[in-house]
Amino acid sequence: MNKTIVIIGAGRGISYETAKNFGLKGYKVALISRTLSSLQELESDLASHGITAKGFQGDVSSGSSMKKALSEVRAAFGDEIEVLLYNAASIRPGQPTAINVEDFIYDFKVNVAGALVAVQEILPFMKKDSGSILLTGGGLALNPNADVASLSVGKAGLRNLAYSLNQELTPNGIYVGTLTINGFVHEHTYFSGDKIAGALFDMHEKKEEVDVVYEEA
Repeated sequence: MNKTIVIIGAGRGISYETAKNFGLKGYKVALISRTLSSLQELESDLASHGITAKGFQGDVSSGSSMKKALSEVRAAFGDEIEVLLYNAASIRPGQPTAINVEDFIYDFKVNVAGALVAVQEILPFMKKDSGSILLTGGGLALNPNADVASLSVGKAGLRNLAYSLNQELTPNGIYVGTLTINGFVHEHTYFSGDKIAGALFDMHEKKEEVDVVYEEA
């Protein structure tokens, strides 16, 4: 049976390791990012592991760009999607009273609204009773930092969105969960990309908690 995971915000780290984790388990991998060259590198690396992967250019801050990219994903891989991972983020330093409002709105589009657009576009094609929508959260949702005010608001908004989507979609057999990464992603540590990818796959398999807090005991 064909299984497809769509990863939005594709790049090195969590996205690549999640693509590799799912791909080695038989999933086809659709990668969405703004940068064509990085997508081509990811495709090549995943292919070296025997994984079917294809990159699609898309800007998460633009609804029309996202719709176009996701339409291309369906044309390439078919209309049944099992997993969506939204791992896009705009990380901009700035305290609340200093940040430009237009920049704040742009960051919100990337950190929250892009996830909603992706869900709305993919949902009609997601497998019932096995589909999962996974959102990459962060500890800033629980403990905001004034020095990264827009990202703090974004992670809180994404967490809230996960809860709302879970309430709405669970009766339809679609799981929605956010992995709240309460630490800094760094290789060769508890917060390495491969370990986080394993936690995301575990969420997809179990389909239990809406908010899984990923932190060291």
